[in-house]
Amino acid sequence: MSVKDLTVLRGGREVLHGVSFDVPRGHVVGLLGPSGCGKTTLMRALVGVQIVASGEVTVLGEPAGSRALRNKVGYATQNPAVYMDLTVAENLRYFGAVIGAPREDVTRVVDEVDLGGQAGQLVGSLSGGQRNRVNLAVALLGGPELVVLDEPTVGLDPVLRQELWELFHKLAENGTTMIVSSHVMDEAARCQRLLLMRDGHLLADETPAELRAQTGTDDLEEAFLRLIRGVAA
Repeated sequence: MSVKDLTVLRGGREVLHGVSFDVPRGHVVGLLGPSGCGKTTLMRALVGVQIVASGEVTVLGEPAGSRALRNKVGYATQNPAVYMDLTVAENLRYFGAVIGAPREDVTRVVDEVDLGGQAGQLVGSLSGGQRNRVNLAVALLGGPELVVLDEPTVGLDPVLRQELWELFHKLAENGTTMIVSSHVMDEAARCQRLLLMRDGHLLADETPAELRAQTGTDDLEEAFLRLIRGVAA
């Protein structure tokens, strides 16, 4: 995946300012920064649903949003985009049919997100965290090569958060590229690469180890603050 000089305008205001980076396949990449910094806009550009003013976004060798990528990219929005009046299994069967995923994928993704006991429940009756997991399960249908997740661990308990990060790394080991956004810096250490954003600018594209070395601190939250302040070790 390659992003070159990406600029996005919203409401006549520039919200992404010439963002550029490359991500090799099979990595877990954390997209981190405070709310309103442009993370969601960037993710929308990656999956091809954001109008861009200039720049290029190439995914798996194709322009973002192209028809050839329809079954190769999974995307989970921050607010679950599933049907509340359908069961978990019904949602997954419906979305699986839309993208042409194998029927047995429903069982696979339900197990991966630990919702086997709720497969027959209406999504509207689930907790917020469980709804987030249904949303994630939809993104995993069909075995996409790129999965883009907008704050997938919000509202989840620490045990489930740990299990999901283990799943993200397992998927990456099998060749799937994972882009995972968060505004919680303690999740940065779980990533292989970090894209740190502020006010529509990309402040850093580093591994956690490189960021610690560059800023002279083992605390990744402090490292981010030092970047903002322009302090380098």
